[in-house]
Amino acid sequence: MGHTITVRVPKELAKWLEETAATSGISQGRLIREQLEKAKAGGRQQAFMRLAGAVQGAVDLSSRKGFSKP
Repeated sequence: MGHTITVRVPKELAKWLEETAATSGISQGRLIREQLEKAKAGGRQQAFMRLAGAVQGAVDLSSRKGFSKP
C-alpha cells in the first residue's frame, strides 16, 4: 500500500463499517478503499447529475417555435 490516512467518523458510521466488515468477511480498510474507488470512478457522472432538472425550458416541446401541433 502507498499512503496511510486517519479519518474520524461519527459513531453511527463506525458501527455500520464494523458490522459490514464482519458480515461480509472483508476488512474495514478494504471496504473504505472500495468506496473511495467507486467515488473516484463515478465522480464525473455525479458532477453531471447535479444539473439534472436545473434547466428551464418549454414544458411541452411541441410548443417551441418551429414545431406545429398535429
